Amino acid sequence: MKKYPAIATLEFKDIAVGMHTTDALIKKAPISLVKCGTISHGRYLTLIAGSTASVEESYHEALYWAKDNLIDHVFLPDIAPTLHDAVFGKRAPCKEGAIGIVETATTSCNIRASELALKGTTVDLIELRIADSLLHGKGVSIFNGELHDIEAAMDIVVSYLEDKKHPVVSRIITSPHEALAAQINFSTSFGEGQLTNLNGELP
Repeated sequence: MKKYPAIATLEFKDIAVGMHTTDALIKKAPISLVKCGTISHGRYLTLIAGSTASVEESYHEALYWAKDNLIDHVFLPDIAPTLHDAVFGKRAPCKEGAIGIVETATTSCNIRASELALKGTTVDLIELRIADSLLHGKGVSIFNGELHDIEAAMDIVVSYLEDKKHPVVSRIITSPHEALAAQINFSTSFGEGQLTNLNGELP
C-alpha cells in the first residue's frame, strides 16, 4: 500500500531559486520533503509527498515563487502505486516479454508519462531513474510486459510527451537477450553492473 497519496516534483533552472522556493513550499502546508538538492547542469530538484490537499497547496506555492525559473514540474494527486514505489527507489524484476525504454531531458515529464502508461495499460515499471548523477538531469523509465501492452504504453507515453513538446527517445525490445535482462535486474548503471560472460565468447 502506497505511503503517500500524492507527490510533486519541481525542477529549477537556478539553485538559489530552487532553495528559496523549497523553503516557501515547506512552510505552506504539512508535506513531506522527500528529497531536494542540486542535479547536473547546475539545476535544483525538489520532490515532495503527502496528502493530496497538502501537496497541491505546496505545489501551487512553488509555482507562485518560481514562475519561469521552473524547467519542468508535475503534480500527481493520486499516484499509481507502482509508480509511487519506483519514485522511492523500488525496482521490479525484468520478466519474460518485451521491454520499453523512455528517456526524457527532464524527470517530471517522465514521471507524468509513466503514470499515464501505468494507468492506461497492464505493463510493469521495472525502474524509474530520476536525475541521478550519471544522467545529466534526464529521466529514464523502463517497462516490461507483453509486446502489445508495451506497444500501447509507448504510444501513450510518446503521444503525451510530443504533445507537450518534451523531447523523448523511446525504444521497444521485443525479446531481450537473457544477458541484457540479467544486467537490467542487477543494475542499469554501468558503474554498478556485473561482468557477464556469454557462451562462445572465449576460446
